[in-house]
Parts: sequence; structure tokens; C-alpha cells
Amino acid sequence: MSTRTKYPRTPHLPWSPGASSDDTHMADLRAFEGREVVVTEKLDGENTTLYRDGLHARSLESRPHPSRAWVKGLQGRVGYRLPEGWRLCGENLYARHSLGYDDLESYFYLFSVWDGSNTCLGWDDTLQWARDLDLPTPPELYRGRWDERRLRQLSPDEERTEGYVVRTTATFAYSDFSRHVAKWVRAGHVQTDTHWMHGQVVPNRLRRPE
Repeated sequence: MSTRTKYPRTPHLPWSPGASSDDTHMADLRAFEGREVVVTEKLDGENTTLYRDGLHARSLESRPHPSRAWVKGLQGRVGYRLPEGWRLCGENLYARHSLGYDDLESYFYLFSVWDGSNTCLGWDDTLQWARDLDLPTPPELYRGRWDERRLRQLSPDEERTEGYVVRTTATFAYSDFSRHVAKWVRAGHVQTDTHWMHGQVVPNRLRRPE
């Protein structure tokens, strides 16, 4: 069995209004300065990692759940195409959480690919993997040189997204994750009193074919 690796906690940007007291924060943004970054929508799903021989949600001890049946089938269809020790990380959007979707391209949106040396591939290589596996990636809001002022002015559609994630477009090591990835989350992003896993699973809807 491939080594299992938990997806790191993503620190909040200093101006993220949805950060709670127990969240991590990126106080020093100098690691972004002078670098090319890409900003993508932060979709409201379950962080999920696929391997050649299995999968898990954020917790390495993820229990079976009806919301994970579809993505388990996806792993069976694409896992054999991953080199040994590689993994795909993305958002499992099968079940409705705080936000609902009715026009998804897929129930799994790929946002990072990691190789056998625990290095996150660059964004262009990630997009190539997405094309090869016929998987969507989260919509891009901005790509270009790091510009804090521009990012502070972004206004993501809060009807369909929790916020946004910014990452450097270059490769980086797992140990450097917190210096290369950060997020902005809208205030009050959790809008339900009951955790979605403890209630009836309400599937999101896929986009109707044209």
C-alpha cells in the first residue's frame, strides 16, 4: 500500500474574515513576493486524496460514508494511471454542505498533484494532469505576479464558493506548504447547525450536457 499523507492545513491570509481562533494564519507574506501565483475558487466540499491503491478524506482514518461512494469509484477508474507513490488532491463535491451546486462539471475537482518525493507539481503540470484524466480544476480568479492589493480587491461569488485559495505556480516541497499556499474564507461560511455528515446526504447536481 502506498504511504498515506495527510493534506496540510491551509493558513488564512491576514485579511480573511472567516478565520477562527484555532485556525492558522500566514502573518508573513514575503514568500509570495516576486513570484507568480494563481488564485482559484475555494469550493465547498470535502478535501480528498486519491492514490494508485486507495483514497482518504482529510483524516487518514476516513470511514465509509455514502458521500464518498462516487469518488471511490473515480479512484478505481483513474488510480491505476498514477505512478507508485503519487497522489491527487481535490474537492469531493458529491454531498451538499453549506453551499449547493447545480452545474458541476464533475463531483471531483483536482487542485494539486504530488509526486513520489512528496513535491507538489507546478500549476501548469497540474492542469495537464487534469486534462489527461478528464478532471476539472477550480475556476481561476487571477494568475500573475503576486499583487496583494489586487487580491484584497477580489470579490468571489459567495453564492457558490467559500472564498479563494492562492498558491505559487511553481513546484514546492510538502514541508514548505505553509509558505506557498494560503486562503481567504468568507465570514460565516458554515451556515448549518448540524454537520453535513450527520444528516441525510443531499447530492449536488452535475451540469446538464448541451
